[in-house]
Formats: sequence, structure tokens, C-alpha cells
Amino acid sequence: MDWPNAIKGFKAYLKLERSLAPNSISAYSKDLDKLYQYADLQINKKYPTEFSLQDLRDFINWVNELGMIPSTQSRIISGIKSFYKYLLIEDLIAADPSELLETPKIQRKLPDTLSIYDIDKMIAAIDLSKPEGTRNKAILEVMYGCGLRVSELTELKLSNIHPEIEFIKVTGKGSKERLVPIGGEALKALKIWIEQVRVHIDIKKGEEDLVFLNRRGSRLSRVYIFMLVKQLAELTGLRKTISPHTFRHSFATHLVEGGADLRAVQEMLGHESITTTEIYTHLDREYLKSTIIEFHPRN
Repeated sequence: MDWPNAIKGFKAYLKLERSLAPNSISAYSKDLDKLYQYADLQINKKYPTEFSLQDLRDFINWVNELGMIPSTQSRIISGIKSFYKYLLIEDLIAADPSELLETPKIQRKLPDTLSIYDIDKMIAAIDLSKPEGTRNKAILEVMYGCGLRVSELTELKLSNIHPEIEFIKVTGKGSKERLVPIGGEALKALKIWIEQVRVHIDIKKGEEDLVFLNRRGSRLSRVYIFMLVKQLAELTGLRKTISPHTFRHSFATHLVEGGADLRAVQEMLGHESITTTEIYTHLDREYLKSTIIEFHPRN
């Protein structure tokens, strides 16, 4: 099988068999295009079904020489492994050459987090005398209260809010749905926005079910959420590098520091692997010390 047909089949597999979102399929395709590009540059050109483990290792060395960082290399390897898994499933190869392909070690950077005091300061800085102020308060409360990604926030639907059981249904990466608890300030701010302000907006056709809208009745963009967070950070004098994702990091960190079960946090964040969630175990020494003193039988 030649490269164009193999890539075309792989994309169909990702869409139909794995039900991945268009953005995820596009990312996999771009990574696979790099392998195709590498194969095309070789004197002894090979079809994807002819690649050996050594060929793949040579490709990773080539990628490394191009100056790609370990995290990018790791993502490319993940795409290659998925591609050869597809070829194996389709009986186009007898053995998977990527099975023993090593992933470069990545030094995980601990994400910036906000304290509860910082979050309260940012929310308090919102001008509630303006209609968008009520909406913006609800945005920050939901981002922090539920640990949502920006895309999950902008795509949140009215029909997926269940205040009677204090849960919202969220569509995350790969179009996967999950239930996330919502309560307290987040639910209160959301209710005020929906019942007192949103009802007066002339909503654009097709956007009726979206929770967060601009004054023209259209969905909010990701860029707007980034700008809102940046403006509030400047307004309150916060000198950290802050983005909407910082609220998600803070949500997870505060839960773990408060003693929440890591599996529960994984479920709420929508992480496929527990290892992704484990980054939030960067608890401060005093917290660890007090936990050991309180719970260790020898203390």
C-alpha cells in the first residue's frame, strides 16, 4: 500500500472506528505527513508497510536533528504507533515495527496555579454593573468550579446543565462526554446569568442552546476568554503568566491538596491516563508534612 492510500485509510479509521474529532484527526495526519516526507527523501524509498523498527528510529533521529522538542517528538511517536496499530488491525502488516519505539523522556513543567485569594480577587474585579459582567463572572466561576477547558466552556449547552442534581455534561477531547459536578458559587453565578441577563439577548439562529453568548447573540470565541483572563490579571496586579487553562490547573491542584482521590480528579478533568493527572500531585512540603504527621501510624 502506498503512502497516500495508507494515510487516507488511517484517517477514515480514526473517524469511523475511534470517533475522533476533526482537530485530533488533523493532528495525527500532520504527524504522519512528516513520516511520509522523511520516506520520500530517502534514496531507498519504502512504503509504510515496509518500514522496520530501525527505519522508525532513524526517522526520530531525523526529527530530533530538525530541532523538534521532546514533547513534539513524543506526540509524533504516539501518532506513528496509532498508524501502525491501524495497519496491523487491517492485516496490512504481520508485525508492528513501532511496538518497541521509545518515547523521549519529557521533563514535565509544573503548571502555574492561582491561589483561592487570587481567584477571588479576579472575580471581584469584574464590573457587575454591565450585562457582560454577569456573564464574565459566570465564566470564571464555571472554569474554576468545574475545571473546564476553553473549548468545553464555549461549547457548553443549556440542555446539558442539570441544576437539580448539580451536574453538567461536558463534551471534551475526541468528542468524549463526561459528567462534572457543579455547585456553590458556579451554579449560583450561572443561574443569574441565564435567568436575568441571557433571556434578554436576541439569539442568533443555531446558537439557542449555547450557554455563553456575546451581546449579538453569537457564541463566544476562545480568543475572547483568553483576553478576559489577561485583562483581569492585569487589573488585579497578578504577575504570573495566566491563561484560561490556569483555572483548570488551579481547580485540580486545590482538589488534590484538599485530599481528593486522584482517580476522581482524573474523571472530572476528562484525562484518559492517570499519569496526566499525576502532575497535580506537586503538593507543597508543609501539606505533605502535615499529612504524614496526621495519618502515619508511627506518628
